[in-house]
Amino acid sequence: MKLARRAVVATAVIALAAPAAATTATAAAAESARNTAGAVPAAIKVTATIPVGAAPTGIATVNPRTDRIYLTGGTVISGRTNKVVATIRGVGGTAIAVNPRTNTIYATDATSGTVSVASGRAKRVVATIPVGIVPAGVAVNPRTNKVYVAIQGTREDKDNTVAVISGRTRKVVNTITVGQAPVAVAVNPRTNTIYVANDFDGTLSVINGRTRKVVATIPSFTAPAGVAVNPKTSTVYVTNEGANTVAVISGRTRKVVATVPVGILPFGVAVNPRTNRAYVTNFGDNTVSVLRPRASGPMR
Repeated sequence: MKLARRAVVATAVIALAAPAAATTATAAAAESARNTAGAVPAAIKVTATIPVGAAPTGIATVNPRTDRIYLTGGTVISGRTNKVVATIRGVGGTAIAVNPRTNTIYATDATSGTVSVASGRAKRVVATIPVGIVPAGVAVNPRTNKVYVAIQGTREDKDNTVAVISGRTRKVVNTITVGQAPVAVAVNPRTNTIYVANDFDGTLSVINGRTRKVVATIPSFTAPAGVAVNPKTSTVYVTNEGANTVAVISGRTRKVVATVPVGILPFGVAVNPRTNRAYVTNFGDNTVSVLRPRASGPMR
């Protein structure tokens, strides 16, 4: 599909340093994946590479004023310099999100069934919240100070819910039933809308944050692994891990308006609304693709 107003332009790729042979192999595989994933927008290009450490999965941008980018495992990158500037020890390794108003980082740990709460200012973990079996994606609404955690569960112990945490009390205050094996969640704070990617049934659940009910289900994704939303444009990004692409969705119409080929096994995705960039972690070739829409208006 074509993107309205020729919107998406890749402006950078954050790459993991690797041996030459492995780099050549993954580059060839990535090129093959892009050639088979569909038409590549002519304007997409790579403009930078920076080392980030171990294979990236979850990613989140923090307060746009600080332009800090957080990866699971605690790596902190400066969005201005494209360099690693800090590491927060004790942060979980599944997914990560930030409340820019409180400068608080939330990270899920699937193994322990918990969410780590870290101070962005102090750069340390300040609390641990038990949430359930295999917590996966996490997102924050800074206006309501609510944290949303996708509880994936297991094949034996299916959960299929989203846990709602109070950022003030650091306790679970509600659970919402969604699709099969929810793995990622994103919030549009302007509309108080929550988006949940469900891996097993290839759907995206849309939740009204005020009523805490599912108001729509968008189908036809290929092993969706990550989701993010730009509140300025109401544009939603979903990584299709099974197709090496990112689906771009209009939050207004709830329809896919473009599909963009990225790296191998795209996993996490995050948006900085101030710079209008979307960051996509590609677990299979150790890169992070950075997409920037040309137009600042909403998707049609």
